[in-house]
Amino acid sequence: MSGNKEESEVEVKSVFIGAGCNRVVNNVSWGASDLVSFGAQNAVAIFCSKTAQILTTLPGHKASVNCTHWIPSTKFAFKAKQLDRHYLLSGDTDGVIMLWELTLADKKWRQVLQLPQSHKKGVTCITGIMVSETDAIFASTSSDGTVYVWELVLPSTAGGECKLSCLETLFVGSKPMVALSLAELPGNSGHMVLAMGGLDNKIHLYCGERTGKFVHACDLKAHTDWIRSLDFSLPICNNEANSILLVSSSQDKGIRIWKMTLRGSLTNNQGTYRKEEISLASYIEGPVLVAGSSSYQISLESLLIGHEDWVYSVEWQPPSITSVEETTYHQPQSILSASMDKTMMIWQPERKTGIWMNVVTVGELSHSALGFYGGHWSPDGNAILAHGYGGAFHLWKNVGVDVDHWQPQKVPSGHFAAVTDIAWARSGEYMVSVSLDQTTRIFAPWQNSASLTDEESWHEIARPQIHGHDINCVAIIQGKGNHRFVGGADEKVARVFEAPLSFLKTLNLATCQKSSFPENLQVDVQILGANMSALGLSQKPIYVNTAQEIPERNGNDGLDTLESIPDAVPVVFTEPPIEDQLAYHTLWPESHKLYGHGNELFSLSCDHEGKLVASSCKAQSAMVAEIWLWQVGSWKAVGRLQAHSLTVTQMEFSRDDSMLLAVSRDRQFSVFTIQRTDTDEVSYQLVARQEAHKRIIWSCSWNPFGHQFATGSRDKTVKIWAVEQESSVKQMITFPQFSSSVTALSWVGIDRQSNHGLLAVGMENGLIELWNLTINKSAAANLAVRFDTSLCHVSSVNRLSWRNPEKSEECRRMQLASCGADQCVRVFDVIAK
Repeated sequence: MSGNKEESEVEVKSVFIGAGCNRVVNNVSWGASDLVSFGAQNAVAIFCSKTAQILTTLPGHKASVNCTHWIPSTKFAFKAKQLDRHYLLSGDTDGVIMLWELTLADKKWRQVLQLPQSHKKGVTCITGIMVSETDAIFASTSSDGTVYVWELVLPSTAGGECKLSCLETLFVGSKPMVALSLAELPGNSGHMVLAMGGLDNKIHLYCGERTGKFVHACDLKAHTDWIRSLDFSLPICNNEANSILLVSSSQDKGIRIWKMTLRGSLTNNQGTYRKEEISLASYIEGPVLVAGSSSYQISLESLLIGHEDWVYSVEWQPPSITSVEETTYHQPQSILSASMDKTMMIWQPERKTGIWMNVVTVGELSHSALGFYGGHWSPDGNAILAHGYGGAFHLWKNVGVDVDHWQPQKVPSGHFAAVTDIAWARSGEYMVSVSLDQTTRIFAPWQNSASLTDEESWHEIARPQIHGHDINCVAIIQGKGNHRFVGGADEKVARVFEAPLSFLKTLNLATCQKSSFPENLQVDVQILGANMSALGLSQKPIYVNTAQEIPERNGNDGLDTLESIPDAVPVVFTEPPIEDQLAYHTLWPESHKLYGHGNELFSLSCDHEGKLVASSCKAQSAMVAEIWLWQVGSWKAVGRLQAHSLTVTQMEFSRDDSMLLAVSRDRQFSVFTIQRTDTDEVSYQLVARQEAHKRIIWSCSWNPFGHQFATGSRDKTVKIWAVEQESSVKQMITFPQFSSSVTALSWVGIDRQSNHGLLAVGMENGLIELWNLTINKSAAANLAVRFDTSLCHVSSVNRLSWRNPEKSEECRRMQLASCGADQCVRVFDVIAK
């Protein structure tokens, strides 16, 4: 069925991936490769900060990815100049840790191995250091109360094997460790120190040799709440290299810097100088750490107070290279901290006094009640990245020449929960997606006018709806007039949204159609934007003529109430907006609510002329399982179609709008004829209803060239049906059984003459296939291409949708969009040869 001949006829490549970051600490890592890794549901996603694009996702984990860590990390970027392969560790909520290899030359990824001993519960932190160019030591901790220390010997030649050995297993008891940091002890080659902190508020230091056996050396007690993050610096001074610093942060809102100095090194000049200088640190001497024949005096160097909430991460600025031969480095005295108070701070000691001060503060304004889960330096120390509660990234770059000047930059964005539905705009200019993260987002290709090529890169250009309920379905209203869509959520009301003027102008800039912008639009569209409501349900319009006035603040003497959400300032964007702008200034006003359903909305569909919208809700009885028809414009309910006894899972109008197809959990499909009179009255009739599959039918799709349709079911089959003249339906083809439940279908026409098209099939295991379909006297189907797993989703595909399915007859290059339970929205180029 899938011979090479057919398989080579269609070529597929990834154009865009949109995904949000799992909401968990230690999830993000910025590597010496200058790429950023993060967990997006069960996948490891990789993005490039320069292009603000997600490059790929790595499939393999069976559970949600909790943490990632690059080897070498940014701390060892100065050692990684000549490396042609970089490695990445990822840990998930099942306790599994995987190792991946990236070959820089061809940007190819491969899964190297899965660690043999897995933690019994979720992995919470992985940290590692490069001991030499081919040797790395890393440690992992989990909520099961164990810490593993591993040695990884990297291959010296391409294609070689990685050697892995477990050096030590440490049991820390009922209070698990959630933060780890490793370092080589200064002036004492071969000995290492492992710092761990967690739920018992103490920092535990363990010493060990390269060969293994880590022993408990001492505890540092000062924090009054859980330890959240630890990071060792590299040795401070290059001449003697006799001390290292450890920075720790906690839920007690404080950050502490600890110094570990090799004892017995006071004979040199620097030592005597230090003796004369009376610093605060000399009065706060801590325990002595003994490693082999050397001992280290630990002292509290500084306490940094400035954050107003839990400090989730601290990180030393990566060392910079000071010599031409790249053998010596300089460890900057600079720390980045990220907190739940929605700010990141950079701390540095004052030149004269040596007192640590907060020198830079950046942050986010967002509706979310919670702040940042982590902050990271770029390898060159010129950019800082945060990830937050809303699954979003925030990137600032130091663009100042003589003085520091941190400016927000573009980053990839996407949903941070399952994406339930997608829909293309009328002419395919953009794509709308809705999700269980309670947002509706618009992704579009942004024509890069700055570059000479026609390169377009996709970005999120608006967030029309930020809701108080999980959103399940969306339908764009086709047809003339302004851009509109209907959304359905875990409430009984469908809501209609209309594009404001600010969005229309931004879209115009994104598509570079500056000449075609209609001047009279200003007259037609009187709404500039929308404001968030207090409870996150309805969105109030901001009118063009009132937008210039300065909004009055609430007259309740500045009391902080629910209503005191900042007012939106709708603006026209000349380049893709960043998170703060998306979250506040790109909302669409709600124009209508559609009342009628008895339960949470489940699916929506709009006809191709833009005159009717069909909606269905979750149902367990025939009465509630009715399909409602709404007239676009007047928004009257013009029909209640009864055919099913359980939830209608998907509906679609035929391309000539004469029929409506519905499929349901009751294993049946139904076909209705839809007729309109000249006075726009609607009449409908049930043509056929029959049990089509052995399990739930999840999806359906019409042939663009005729009255044939496909149904896909949990029974792992796809069937093709034809509506006959005498108003009956007959089965034409049953596909061979698929490897998993079929959850999404979308049919695109390629050649009207021969009634030839492609059917995209999405499955519960995340895989996507394209099938050639020729519908004539003897209908035939064969596999055209099976998508590579690296291009696919890692969880259930929830919806597939072709861009401009009617316009693809002349064009052999098509685009397919997909969304899934793995938080991802994807766009593929499909070239039919």
